Amino acid sequence: MQTNFTLTQLANADYRDSEAILRKCVHCGFCTATCPTYVLLGDELDSPRGRIYQIKDMLEKGGPPTEHQVKHIDRCLSCLSCMTTCPSGVNYMHLVDHARAHIEATHARPPADRAIRDLLARVLPNPRLFRLALIAAWFGKPFAGLLPGRLGALLALAPKSVPGPSHSDRPGSHPAVGPRRKRAALLVGCAQQVLAPQINEATIRLLNRHGVEVVVAKGADCCGALTHHMGKTDLSDAAAKKTIDAWIAEMDGEGLDAIIVNTSGCGTTVKDYAYQFREDAEYAPKALRVAAIARDVTEFLAEVGLSAPVIETGQAIAYHSACSMQHGQRIKDPPRNLLRGAGFQVKEIPEAHLCCGSAGTYNMLQPEIAVQLRDRKVRNIESTKAAAIAAGNLGCITQIATGTGLPVVHTVELLDWATGGPKPDALRDSPAFAGPAQASGAVVRAAE
Repeated sequence: MQTNFTLTQLANADYRDSEAILRKCVHCGFCTATCPTYVLLGDELDSPRGRIYQIKDMLEKGGPPTEHQVKHIDRCLSCLSCMTTCPSGVNYMHLVDHARAHIEATHARPPADRAIRDLLARVLPNPRLFRLALIAAWFGKPFAGLLPGRLGALLALAPKSVPGPSHSDRPGSHPAVGPRRKRAALLVGCAQQVLAPQINEATIRLLNRHGVEVVVAKGADCCGALTHHMGKTDLSDAAAKKTIDAWIAEMDGEGLDAIIVNTSGCGTTVKDYAYQFREDAEYAPKALRVAAIARDVTEFLAEVGLSAPVIETGQAIAYHSACSMQHGQRIKDPPRNLLRGAGFQVKEIPEAHLCCGSAGTYNMLQPEIAVQLRDRKVRNIESTKAAAIAAGNLGCITQIATGTGLPVVHTVELLDWATGGPKPDALRDSPAFAGPAQASGAVVRAAE
């Protein structure tokens, strides 16, 4: 692709990188077949190829983008399915992140749009504010169906109840059971510790059981992913720097073998810190050290090795691979192999490459498209006849759960249960998980 950036623009690292990315695109169109919005809407402007042309035009001209450009770039899920498909190695993630930052810096959004984006950017990454917001939303939840668009979507996604704070959120060390094999830091996350603290609790139990000391570093709360993908780079960089400093302190103290992330959307961002801070003289070396040892929890468990199950398993589990897992981090086999190793039957989901519609704040900002993608995903999942759904990303778990009656749990909750932890709450009322006689498939016993 021919580009026409000025020398002044190319003096900026973001523009230089975007130009290099654009020049790799050969207009082949392979990306259109795997783009959720193009598959759904059939509009070339809502495909990666169409957005690449719009981003090129917007960045070359500089200044505020057109409303038309903003609409189609906003509709992008940043699912990165196009990157998996692209034969030319176009790094669409970095390109669209630059585009979002440019829009945020130059475009005057309508007041209502700007207000809801600012609200999400300030509340979601702050556990205290988020908890208060969810409690307030509980009172409005019965009226969700009466409210238009985004307001209704926000209330519909709010949980029926809000768990209390968990011990797993507090800074400190959780010692290994038996001899210590490794020492790892856990990113407890911002939204996850409020919505689903049981995921971090299961992660800590599971790792401790496998000889891993787990550290929750003071100050390592938010990775900055949510605000980064909204184009609010000042907020995202500040959050990331705070978390990087907390982990560097642990690395320079007692040392870390890994940084464990159990939300794949966050993991994709943490692993990209070296790029995010490439021009920051102070943080570039720190970010590189952090990114080098960042691991999804299933990656790490695959390296450590999973112990044999101590309960009867064998239930059919539909494994949903989050976009940030399969496209962002290119992790495919570890979660599936771990579930199989724990005795579960892993069911592959048709159209597994297509997004469920969660995509960070997407289901709150683009609710109509998000619901259509969710319903399509749920139909594909339910066609597997699985007893439950496992996923490695909180956003996907929350999104899919609003569209199905099947229990949806994090992968580590199943692995924790199979190797000695408590049964996940989401499975307690499911007949398939009721007792030793399993109707959903072959039973695997610990003795085997």
